[in-house]
Amino acid sequence: MTKILSYVSLLLCLLNGISGFAQVAEVISPDGKLKLNVFSENGKALYNVTYHGKMMVEKSPLGLITNESDFSQNLKFIDSKKDQVSKTYTNEKIKKSQVDYKANTVTVNFTNADQFSISIEFQVSNENIAFRYHLLPMKDRLSAVVQSEITGYRFPDKTTTFLSPMMKPMTGFARTAPSYESGYKADAELGAKADYGYVFPGLFHLGNDGWILLSETGVNSLYCASHLETTADKSLYKIAYPNMAENNGFGSTGAAISLPGSTPWRTITVGASLQPIVETTVPFDVVEPMYEPSQKYQFGKSTWSWILWQDNSMNYDDQVKFIDLAAALNFQFILMDALWDKNIGKERMKELVQYAQSKNVGVMLWYNSNGAANDAPMGPRNKMSSSVERKKEMKWLKEIGVKGLKVDFFGGDKQETMRLYEDILSDANDFGLTIIFHGTTLPRGWEIMYPNYAGSEAVLASEMLYFSEDVRKQEAFFASLHPFIRNTVGSMEFGGTFLNKFLTKSNKDKNKRYTTDSFQLATAVLFQNPVQMFAVMPNNLTDAPKLQLDFMKEIPTLWDETVFIDGYPGKYSVIGRRHQDQWYIAGINAEKTVKKLKINLPMFAGKTVKLINDDTKGNSSEKEVKISKSGDFTVEIQPNGGFVLKN
Repeated sequence: MTKILSYVSLLLCLLNGISGFAQVAEVISPDGKLKLNVFSENGKALYNVTYHGKMMVEKSPLGLITNESDFSQNLKFIDSKKDQVSKTYTNEKIKKSQVDYKANTVTVNFTNADQFSISIEFQVSNENIAFRYHLLPMKDRLSAVVQSEITGYRFPDKTTTFLSPMMKPMTGFARTAPSYESGYKADAELGAKADYGYVFPGLFHLGNDGWILLSETGVNSLYCASHLETTADKSLYKIAYPNMAENNGFGSTGAAISLPGSTPWRTITVGASLQPIVETTVPFDVVEPMYEPSQKYQFGKSTWSWILWQDNSMNYDDQVKFIDLAAALNFQFILMDALWDKNIGKERMKELVQYAQSKNVGVMLWYNSNGAANDAPMGPRNKMSSSVERKKEMKWLKEIGVKGLKVDFFGGDKQETMRLYEDILSDANDFGLTIIFHGTTLPRGWEIMYPNYAGSEAVLASEMLYFSEDVRKQEAFFASLHPFIRNTVGSMEFGGTFLNKFLTKSNKDKNKRYTTDSFQLATAVLFQNPVQMFAVMPNNLTDAPKLQLDFMKEIPTLWDETVFIDGYPGKYSVIGRRHQDQWYIAGINAEKTVKKLKINLPMFAGKTVKLINDDTKGNSSEKEVKISKSGDFTVEIQPNGGFVLKN
């Protein structure tokens, strides 16, 4: 009888394993549609994700490896604890100024072979998952180095990808890569390899089952940033830490962590359509401000001579012209770019700042982040890379009335570099300066974490339109991707909206623009950043139509609401944004044929609104149109064209 009972017990154990009874925890979104399951199998922690009952992320690995102990295998499930999170917050710098965040949570606790503890905290809101690891002291060890992470994301075989490859370290201009400035390939094959992995965010299309966006948030000086890499299993992508060659080989590739301590959040946004992808606020929902603002910061629009007038414009007289341009357009700022220290100098800069103040225009100045990370020669150099020099420089900047800085040429994602970002932001707050980063990594929740943070490039941006014929030809393609990928997780300082037909100072002869004027105006809505440098030139005051100048005078850079209207990344994009009670609906077409769309616009239902659009020859004009009471509206978008509707 005892033997029979033993056999029955063994059979039940086997059946339990086969039936998936290794599940140890689950958490379901408040609306019941999104579900995450956690498993403990053969000493490993795993998870999967279902949405509307469909498998979106197949069983995938969890875990860390530290220099003190291995938390990737020989894990034993201890217990789990469920809870809820609910908060309302406001932030004028992101895509939605007021957010109500509600999530169900579960914290799952494991021990490893050394009897050390690791917890994995999951927050599941409607259409979003955020999770992170917590490590406790390991006996007398109160510090450790997280060397690698085995966190993975396994997708169904039918999945296609929209990913941007990580650049090879210490390559490109003056060895400044990686700087998140590679293009994307649309609907690429699952598992296609890139030599150095893929940057966050990454978009995945699961056929008729929907979409997934992967990213991370909450990265500060206490950790490195990460990215995605492929594995031998083409369906499995995993978290990868920085390449050792970044930052000229200086600094660890892992993360030095004080115990108890936590990793940044890994985020998964899931949608049956692209709406949750465009409208997600999860990068901001799970982070908190790291310090109080020293003052009320101003955001808005800026002129920028360098984008077309280049280095030669870094002189006193040309900068006066762009101050006057900012005043004429009611822009809040002028950015004076590299080499101002040499070509204008600090004494005359005081005069320029005073002149700008007399025109009610704030001055932002460019700085090189170097330092020792790369070879970028432009000045000012060696002012941002050390605490003593940085504070002396910022003290002078505050005294003469400068409003903010654009800091350029960072070189990677190591913790060493994350610490530099945070030090610049924190010190700048002490002196009342806003900060924009250029030649940089993806912002990871920084709009919330750092009150004086005003955006990052981290995209194949407008300067490459000046330098590359190929990028100009693909402008519409890349622009149609950004609202669904790069710009949906963080502010994107693109520096575009060209009114010149030719991207030169003379506005003739070379660098012909392939997109229409309506397309350019539409990108001012599609691309979101609290301080946006626009590529409007002094000559545009006389050679651009009045409707375009009026549009640039009125377009905001701060938005209270963002909604997905229609689109497919790489083909076309239609997005709606609201500032106070004014709505802008903007669309662009990256395909080679006219795109005729029937879109639903409940915010305009029954109203008469203004439409800026192109004719068949690509010429832009404005007219009034009546939207049906149902909100339905049919619009045609020309190839490489765009439109804007506004009330």
